[in-house]
Amino acid sequence: MKKILLTILSLCLSQVMWAQDYTKDVEKLLKKMTLEEKVGQMTQFTSSSDVTGPTLRGNVEKDVKAGHVGSLFNAVSADYTRKLQKMAVEETRLGIPLLFGYDVIHGFKTIFPIPLGEASSFDLELMQDAARVAAEEASAAGIHWTFAPMVDVSRDPRWGRVMEGAGEDTYYNSEVAKARVKGFQGDDLAATNTVLACAKHFLAYGAPQGGRDYHTVDMSLQTLHDVYLPPFKACVDAGVETFMTSFNEINGTPSTANPYLFKDILRDQWDFEGVVVTDYTAINELIPHGIAGDLPTAGQLALNAGIDMDMEGDVFLSTLVQSVKDGKVSEKDIDHAVRRILLVKFKLGLFDDPYRYCDAEREKSVTLSQDFKNRARKAAQRSIVLLKNENQILPLTLNNTKKIALIGPLAKSKKDVLGGWKAKGSPKQAKSLFEGMKAATKDKAELLYAKGCKMSGADTTGFAEALEVAQQSDVVVLAIGEPRTISGEAKSRSDINIPGVQTELLAHLKQAGKPIVVVLMNGRPLTLEREDELADALLETWHLGTMAGPAIADVIFGKYNPSGKLPMSFPRNVGQIPIFYNAKNTGRPFDPEKPSGYKSNYLDVPNTPLYAFGYGLSYTEFAYGDIKLSAETMEDQPITASIEVTNTGDYDGEEVVQLYIQDLIGKSTRPLKEMKGFEKIFLKKGETKTVTFTIAKEALTYHRWDMSEGVEAGDFNVYIGTSSDNVKQASFKLTKDFEASKQYNPIKSK
Repeated sequence: MKKILLTILSLCLSQVMWAQDYTKDVEKLLKKMTLEEKVGQMTQFTSSSDVTGPTLRGNVEKDVKAGHVGSLFNAVSADYTRKLQKMAVEETRLGIPLLFGYDVIHGFKTIFPIPLGEASSFDLELMQDAARVAAEEASAAGIHWTFAPMVDVSRDPRWGRVMEGAGEDTYYNSEVAKARVKGFQGDDLAATNTVLACAKHFLAYGAPQGGRDYHTVDMSLQTLHDVYLPPFKACVDAGVETFMTSFNEINGTPSTANPYLFKDILRDQWDFEGVVVTDYTAINELIPHGIAGDLPTAGQLALNAGIDMDMEGDVFLSTLVQSVKDGKVSEKDIDHAVRRILLVKFKLGLFDDPYRYCDAEREKSVTLSQDFKNRARKAAQRSIVLLKNENQILPLTLNNTKKIALIGPLAKSKKDVLGGWKAKGSPKQAKSLFEGMKAATKDKAELLYAKGCKMSGADTTGFAEALEVAQQSDVVVLAIGEPRTISGEAKSRSDINIPGVQTELLAHLKQAGKPIVVVLMNGRPLTLEREDELADALLETWHLGTMAGPAIADVIFGKYNPSGKLPMSFPRNVGQIPIFYNAKNTGRPFDPEKPSGYKSNYLDVPNTPLYAFGYGLSYTEFAYGDIKLSAETMEDQPITASIEVTNTGDYDGEEVVQLYIQDLIGKSTRPLKEMKGFEKIFLKKGETKTVTFTIAKEALTYHRWDMSEGVEAGDFNVYIGTSSDNVKQASFKLTKDFEASKQYNPIKSK
């Protein structure tokens, strides 16, 4: 035992020594640097190979050789990054290696489901594995740094970037954030198959007014701290190395010039020591925001707010040296930023071997491997949500289904299944729904096809052929939804119906009198009341990536029993937005069982969503017992809540058991319910399992109006069930007040 303890102590000391060695190396290098070289390290430009916005520079190779660049993004491939790295290392005075970044959002070449789709799996290990595969492939192509995960809570599906996150719930976003950070960064940043993760967008980018990208955000500090900050804190707890600013203003101050966010919260309260990078030209955008009249002032505001690196803006590079000379900013603040940038390069091992990620042979052998495709198929299967299954039409059995009509503008698409932010994913490598179903029905059933219509426009000339094909079949599978190009950044929609005449095509096909299975492909929640009425079965498949077709076919034909649950509520009508399950009550709550006037309700639509957060069906049925609490009161120690779940149907299947809490009376108003736990379990038909959750008083705290954090003694409801709107209930009493141990009052902060 003594020997084991000595070994552990030795390892711990070794890690501390390595950290100290890096610090010494950083300081030694920093002393050699001119002010111009320091500012160069704080500058990031896009390469000419793959851009994601308007470029402000010409040939960046000249900047690299001049030492004006610390990082490049959109430079992809082992050979190209080696070429650029060689310039930085061999043709600059100090030979400081470059840091290469890229938007690896849901895969690099092997594309996994869009993050919102992946979040439907409620499988944290799966999401961590997806990020791990992305890191393996990207690092093999010379990438050190991904600008992911996006951990913005969003409750507005009009906003196109909901596709990049994990939906509307704070707790769930926090759990997903940790999984994705761990997947990207692994256990060892010095390993050549890991990449730096980047928590973005700090802060509240997912709450723009009107759902319009880049728009104003205005909310209470309570909401900011209780809803939008926790996923970012989860990233810090998971060891994330970098943060990205957001484009929006928050309560009057743009994120990129907001010292409250980056100094008070991120640095002082959370002790974050990593790198903060702006989003694309965000410093320049302080001028149209109206808080800076020129670029030097914008650069000063950003640096003084705690920003370390300027993405593509050329503001730091062109203004900071003069700002130091003019006494507008301190060189000490520049030194702090450069220390953090150099340290992360040391952690990656770039000073030991700047070409360690530039391995063309590994790039060829790793990307698009069969193992990675298999893992992408598994992720795609588990991301599918069964929304409706009238008369158990699914799964289709090939014993008595001999002719299947596959119809729709997305049935053969190999491009749209990749989704937005597809990185280096190629349609040539993607599998369409047609290909997946063709392989599944080979020698067993005849697969008929008609396109029917385009995804946009009013042309209905293809309806007749589609109806003819439907009439010849036993069942119709209709693939409709959004093209990949209308969800993502700068892809806000005021109308979230399925575009074009696709829904009219569905209505037209009803004339055939055949069962219709609608396969939805989309990047956001849509308004689906009419589709829900017309379809016999509805599958929400999102944009599932490279292996979309086989995965959807696996679900349609029962090879995999769908287990996905919705991470965002689906509204009935765009007028309900923003809509989310954990809303608060009002002084005049509406009771649909006892309707009366002058209550908080719409005249023309129910208050409830069409499909609630956590909703999703299975081919089997699950029965929930009663909740059993370990105690009816809580003082200092946690209590447990247990429930038996039984598979009462005819198929083996997985169920996501969900825990919610309601604080009935507080000093500030509280949500009707909040998710505090979930567990995904597998049950064979007829099997029963007991699921137990631990509830601690720390999970009950919230911020009051004065920004103190704690919880008051009183009554709490516990809900456990299959979705946020289908739960069993129990109650307990917290017997004394609890104040959070680490209090922080931003109203009184510096």
